[in-house]
Amino acid sequence: MVFMQHLLGRRMPNADLEATSGSPVNPARIPGPAVIFCYPFTGRPGHPNPPNWDDIPGAHGSTPQALAYSGAYGHFRRLGVKLFGLSMLASEWQRDFVTRNKLTYRLLSDESRTFQSALGLPMFETGGALYLQRLTFILQDGIISAVRFPIPEPEKDAAEVLAVLS
Repeated sequence: MVFMQHLLGRRMPNADLEATSGSPVNPARIPGPAVIFCYPFTGRPGHPNPPNWDDIPGAHGSTPQALAYSGAYGHFRRLGVKLFGLSMLASEWQRDFVTRNKLTYRLLSDESRTFQSALGLPMFETGGALYLQRLTFILQDGIISAVRFPIPEPEKDAAEVLAVLS
């Protein structure tokens, strides 16, 4: 079920987002088909989860979602689809996550909230910090062709997006 139909047909924000590869990615300028899945937070050894994380519907699931996309990366590549994850976490935090989990695609940092603000993406707050709600964009030449929101089972998002693209 899509609750964000007002975004369909809209161009992605023209913003250079820092990528875990070290070079910026501008979502408005991604040629061809692409998927950007937005997630709230990833845990990190030695750092506690945000306060009340276990009580927030939809907060958990970023690692299983990211790993499912990584496992399906070859399928996306065969379809010619570029794949990105996006959160408001700092790139340094994301690079650690990519390395620990051997992700096969880049994560984008919207730490400045430029992307989130331009699209008016839904967020939630805990412990005095804001986090993106989980949603997935399917793009064609930087234009939003589909939005998946909400995503009640993050670990199934990659397979469900592949089904839409196939």
